[in-house]
Amino acid sequence: MSVQDVHARVTRDNGWWAISVDEIPGLFSQARRLDQVEAMVRDAAGLLGFEVAGVEIVPTLDADTKEMLAELEQARQDAEEKQRAASNLTRQAIKRFRGEGLTLRDIASLVGLSQQRVSVLMKQ
Repeated sequence: MSVQDVHARVTRDNGWWAISVDEIPGLFSQARRLDQVEAMVRDAAGLLGFEVAGVEIVPTLDADTKEMLAELEQARQDAEEKQRAASNLTRQAIKRFRGEGLTLRDIASLVGLSQQRVSVLMKQ
């Protein structure tokens, strides 16, 4: 039995995902959900005498959907970057306030966190 990585090309069709795999001629299947595609590919490949090492799912999407997903990914990356910046500023503020002699309770009130969280961040 041949072992290989494959690309499962999936297209939405009447409530199903139609599946094809270029690397294995004749492998066609379908699944209700994307999380079922890999198992369907592995099962169908086995019936055709192939063993699959890895399955990369490649959805066929229209241009508007691709653009929306790209914008979503960019927004998530931007949010993660802003979260890292906010975390760094929070740590700086805690360090500064502690250096000025403020209590954990006062620091927690100022930065909008619990005393326990402030205590953990002070130790990092």
